[in-house]
Amino acid sequence: MMHLLEVTELTKNYPMFSLKNVSFQIPKGKIVGLIGVNGAGKTTILKALLNLIPLDHGHVRMFETLFLENELSCKQKTGVVLGGIDFYKEKKIKDITKVTKRFYADWDETAYQKYLKLFSLEPNKKVKELSAGMKVKYLIALALSHQAQLFIFDEPTSGLDPVSRDELLEIFQQIVKNGDKSILFSTHITSDLEKCADAIIYIKV
Repeated sequence: MMHLLEVTELTKNYPMFSLKNVSFQIPKGKIVGLIGVNGAGKTTILKALLNLIPLDHGHVRMFETLFLENELSCKQKTGVVLGGIDFYKEKKIKDITKVTKRFYADWDETAYQKYLKLFSLEPNKKVKELSAGMKVKYLIALALSHQAQLFIFDEPTSGLDPVSRDELLEIFQQIVKNGDKSILFSTHITSDLEKCADAIIYIKV
């Protein structure tokens, strides 16, 4: 079975906190949940495997190639949502999108418009006018709109009401249904994992 992501012995040390020898694989066509209490290191793992923070040890393979040697091409095929967009408070959704889509060779405007409609997102709204849940939905709409094969989401359901959470988890299942895409998402909400995850990675403090 092909793995879209392979993480081997990922290690990151901070003065007050360490991740040691974290290894896991994300097979094609699967939803994998990364669970742990707040502060366990879930976000650190996701940032490290994307080279947003340097590793102390270990390596990452994505799409069966070494990530660091093929970072640009790997990121073209990866849909990522880490953190928020609060630093763009005065910007309209449509303006952020206009800049974002320039970075992706395979931007799919039809898919983007579909997700705007599905998530009831108004392109002329400013970021500061969006609820926490709508901000998450907007970022996920961007991630779903450039033909990505691997999706990496940090706490995507955090801040969503139960109906919106279920809606999002259903979309996750639709994404992987054809067997060629995979999702890795972190959460501390165990019920979300029970509803959609094929496998679970436990991160302990």
